[in-house]
Amino acid sequence: MRDARTTPLETAASGVAPRSVWWRTAGRALTPLAWVGPAVALILGVVLWPAVEMVRTSLTRVSSSGLSGGFTGFRNYAELFGENDLVPVLWRTALWVVGVVAVTLAVSLALAQVLNARFPGRRLVRWAVIVPWAASVLMTALLWKWMLDDFYGVVNKLLMDTGVIETPVNWLAHPEVAFACMMAVSVFVSLPFTSFVILAGLQTIPGEVYEAARVDGAGHLRTYFQITLPLLRPVLFVASVINVINVFNSFPIIWAMTQGGPGRATDTTTTLMYKLAFLNQDVGESAALAVVNFALILTLALLYSWGARRQGRAQA
Repeated sequence: MRDARTTPLETAASGVAPRSVWWRTAGRALTPLAWVGPAVALILGVVLWPAVEMVRTSLTRVSSSGLSGGFTGFRNYAELFGENDLVPVLWRTALWVVGVVAVTLAVSLALAQVLNARFPGRRLVRWAVIVPWAASVLMTALLWKWMLDDFYGVVNKLLMDTGVIETPVNWLAHPEVAFACMMAVSVFVSLPFTSFVILAGLQTIPGEVYEAARVDGAGHLRTYFQITLPLLRPVLFVASVINVINVFNSFPIIWAMTQGGPGRATDTTTTLMYKLAFLNQDVGESAALAVVNFALILTLALLYSWGARRQGRAQA
């Protein structure tokens, strides 16, 4: 009969085993953190901390030299909403975002269909479409500004040579015309990315779906609106959200072409934010506008996401 007493060796072994199991379990649990940790740290350092600092700055008085004058509550927000130009700038920003994103999506849908078709030189055309995306946005805006110049711009020269106009036109001196030109440049810059996102979505649609539609006698328009567009909804949602955020925060195009002028006639919230901080030397009010900007973008994204989910459930 074996003695019931435990030897020192057995006692040590029984203590080591649970610890080794605990370390293995902890190691398996912490392994994902090793991969996700750098991304989380980057988000905390690049996104969360600046956002917190932005909110803090909007509640303080900051001098032109960067020194904090102490907590002021919502005084910066009161001054911001007391700006006479704020409401026109907000409406212009809404027009800027809706107009650019809508035109970009419409043109990109057509362009993606062309790029998805089979024709000689398709690869070359795809490379040509992606070239504007590879160029700097600031460089593209400056190039268009020079092309629209009333003295040496190529646009005036072409229109005068063809008899469309008789004298040079200073396109960027008229607020409505300048705003339309900037919207066109923004669409031009946004087209490559959006077109290739939609093209990727088109290439994921099975060919059997179109074959079945043709067998059922569906025409091209019916197939496009009842099959292609519904299947592209997730892709269009992603493209729309990214474009809304990019266009809303667009600064280089507006600043390079008009600097928000003449006066504040072509300002959006982004350029107005810059002017408040660096021209008016009011960092606190600029930070308050930045908080409003962030809230507007977040609201737009949430509303769009809610609408897309609701429409998807209704069609399911």
